[in-house]
Amino acid sequence: MVSVQDAPPKAPTPRRLGSVEVLAGVLIAVVVFRGPLVGLFDSPAARTWATIFVSIVVQALPFLVFGVLISAAIAVFVPTSFFVRALPRHPALAVPVAGVAGVALPGCECGSVPIAGGLVRRGVAPAAALTFLLSAPAVNPVVLVATAVAFPGRPEMVLARFVASVLTAVAMGWLWLRFGRAEWIRIPPRPDLGGVSRWTGFWLSVRHDAIHAGGFLVVGGLTAAFLNVTVPRQWLDAIAEQPVLAVLALALLAVLLSICSEADAFVAASLTQFSLTARLAFLVVGPMIDVKLFAMQAGTFGRGFALRFGPVTFTVAVLVSVLVGGLLL
Repeated sequence: MVSVQDAPPKAPTPRRLGSVEVLAGVLIAVVVFRGPLVGLFDSPAARTWATIFVSIVVQALPFLVFGVLISAAIAVFVPTSFFVRALPRHPALAVPVAGVAGVALPGCECGSVPIAGGLVRRGVAPAAALTFLLSAPAVNPVVLVATAVAFPGRPEMVLARFVASVLTAVAMGWLWLRFGRAEWIRIPPRPDLGGVSRWTGFWLSVRHDAIHAGGFLVVGGLTAAFLNVTVPRQWLDAIAEQPVLAVLALALLAVLLSICSEADAFVAASLTQFSLTARLAFLVVGPMIDVKLFAMQAGTFGRGFALRFGPVTFTVAVLVSVLVGGLLL
């Protein structure tokens, strides 16, 4: 019999590189090679890339911080019994309630990701939390008012965005109930908050989530800026004349541009060569799945989750947008 002392030591588990480590490496490389990099940004394309990247991060960062604060408050101050009382016990009924509850959160998609992660940690059914994740950025009052301002004299556009976004979020929640698996979600562990005061635990949670989600936001912003620069603008005019391609093109453009949901209506309004239904697809898809959101969802729920959830969300959002656009627009 082998004693404990004779047992071979366990090999240390290799630590995988995350977005924070990648970001740290990029920043070090920028400092070391700052001289050559300055010359690279003399070209118009490089300056455009830098402008888009900075605008994405600056635009999203306040809402990310807002979402992190809400997520930490949920984790520390809100008892689990609250969610038991607030949501219907049956998950199938909790999904539409969570979809409509998105109206109450004035934020963008960057803030909804950490909030949804906090809800799952607190025992909320993943289907309801994911429904809230998708609906909140698209149906909150700030976004609806911005849509009304961007499309003056077209209240049907505001209604269509609200209806299509809620239907997409609820459909995804029900699809998760039917086909989703718990092992697909791998939320990174928080620091141990046992034995500390509530406020200390709150700030520990804020620091953990801000560093974790912020790293993926930067990685997603870098990717979105690169794709933004490489998409030829002249392609859009040719595609706009084809109804089916126009919807798919604007849906893909929403994924690539990664515009905050508070500002995307003004971009959609400027794409006058496209039909209202195609622009509705742009407004529905963008707050639910784009490049930076995919990176943040992978960081919050796991890469396997994002690889499954993202493509299905895109498909459902496009189909629902075409259906609602055909009925209301």
